[in-house]
Formats: sequence, C-alpha cells, structure tokens
Amino acid sequence: MIERIVIVDSVDPICFYGVNNANMQLIKNLYPKLRISARGSVIRVVGEDSETRDFEAKIKELSAYAEHYNSLPEEVIIATVKGEPAREARSDGAIIYGINGKPITARTPNQQKLVDAFRDNDLTFALGPAGTGKTYIAIALAVRALKNREARKIILSRPAVEAGEKLGFLPGDMKDKIDPYLQPLYDALEDMIPAIKLREYMETKVIQIAPLAFMRGRTLNDAIIVLDEAQNTTTHQIKMFLTRLSMNAKMIITGDVTQIDLPRSTQSGLVQALRVLRDVPGVGKVEFGKKDIVRHSLVQRIVEAYERHDAEEARKAREGEDNAKEQ
Repeated sequence: MIERIVIVDSVDPICFYGVNNANMQLIKNLYPKLRISARGSVIRVVGEDSETRDFEAKIKELSAYAEHYNSLPEEVIIATVKGEPAREARSDGAIIYGINGKPITARTPNQQKLVDAFRDNDLTFALGPAGTGKTYIAIALAVRALKNREARKIILSRPAVEAGEKLGFLPGDMKDKIDPYLQPLYDALEDMIPAIKLREYMETKVIQIAPLAFMRGRTLNDAIIVLDEAQNTTTHQIKMFLTRLSMNAKMIITGDVTQIDLPRSTQSGLVQALRVLRDVPGVGKVEFGKKDIVRHSLVQRIVEAYERHDAEEARKAREGEDNAKEQ
C-alpha cells in the first residue's frame, strides 16, 4: 500500500468537487478499493501502486477538463475513469467557457474581427457605441490568454472620470471611492472566472484592476492590458499608458468617441492616438456599429435616436452660423 498526493490548485474547488462534494463522492464510488480524502487543493489516496497511479492520471485529466470548461459533469467523470473519451462540450467558436460552463463567443462579425485583431496585433483599438461587447470580448481574450499561460497577469484599467456625478464625498478609503468606476470590469470577470478563483487571482495580483492614474512608472511584462473607456483619457494620459507596453505583452484599448465626459476644452487622448498611430505596423483597429449592439434591442433604438438628434442639432448649428455670416 502506498500513499499518493495529487494537487488540483489550478481549478475552482466548487467546480471540481461539485456542490456538497457530489463529484468527489462519485469519484470515491468509482474507486472502491482506494482510501481517498480531499482537503482544499490536496487529494490524498492510499492503495495499490497501479491503482493509485491510475487515479492520479485520471484526476489530472478531470482537473484539466474542469479548468478549460469551468464545469465537470457526472458523465465526464464516469467516462474518464472508465478510460473512455470524454464528451467534448460544444464550442461553437467559444473564446472561453464562463462560470457553469457557459461558452463565451463572438456574437457578431465585428466581435470576431476583434478576436482576430488581438491575435495578429500587440495593440488593438476597439471602438463603438455602448452595448457592442467591446469590453466584454476584450476581457474574455485576456482571461483566455491567462488560462492558456500565454500571459502571467491581466491588468485592467479605466480613467476615473465622472459622468456627471461627483464621487469624492463617498465614504470609505481610496479603493471604496474608485471601485464604482471599475465595477463594469468586475462584472465581466465574475461572468468568466468562478468566485473563489477570482478572489485568489485578485489577492495574488495575477489580475489587477486599477484606475489609469496608477499606471504611471510601471513596466508591464508578460501581461494582457485592457484600457476601457479610453475616450475619457487626456492626450498625456493615453501616451503614458501606451508606453507601458513591454516584452511579451498585448494591449486592447476600448472606447466610444461619442461619449466623451472630459471638459469641453480638453482633447480626448483616444481621438488623438487613433490619428497619430493610424499607419503604425502592429496596431489593429476594429470599429463597432449599431448592428453590433448585443444588449436589449431597445438600446440600439436609443443609440439611433440620439444619432438623429445630434445630426439635427449639428444641422441647426450650421444654419445659425450661415445666417450670422449673411447678416
């Protein structure tokens, strides 16, 4: 009789062990001759050498499946232990699998263009109106790179610019004050990474979320960096951010130039960067439109209504200028 120790620290424990340890109980039933105990990420097994060796190999297979698909169905456990090929989850072009095994895919042609542009470029701009999935797909690509060990960390950032409300008098420390700006990034991550694993990544700084002002002076190696709401950066801020890019790193910058919350006298850094970098090799750009909106169908109609309103206001302004010149 020998004892083996198997470590399963790369997968979410709830996903792997199952609710109320249902998956672990099934595994124990499938190996009746072994004494198996599990605590945290450590599984101890005692039994004959050949059986414990087979157990270790099968546990590693199951762990890899659970890490990739974020789920571990009963039929996959049974098939793997019996040595049968596990049923592959339908991918349908999935970028990654979110919590409960939900596939996260490019849902529009332009979202797929962003996936392709990220593959082919070290710096990619994703531009378009609210609801087109720019930020969501960007974060999914970053999580996939982390899971595939193509990067060691993810850095997500946003400029802390208020859209009309003043948050300075909110109670709490610095983190409490800036978290409202960063909540959309947390929301996307919570869709893609199980809660326990996400908390571990945040505590060990594998995933870092910070306002843009905290980026100064940093050199970002082996990372996927996402800057969201870049239309609210100043020209100095975006230049500072772009020059953080270092070895084995990729950057995605998302923004909507129709929703600039900067003072009227301040030029958007995103607008300037698009003009300055338009002919630079290694820089990709994907432009989203109203047809890419994947939120409630009403959002598309709202965007169209505001576009008509803005066009009418611009027409009236031009007419006013023409009348003033004639007088």
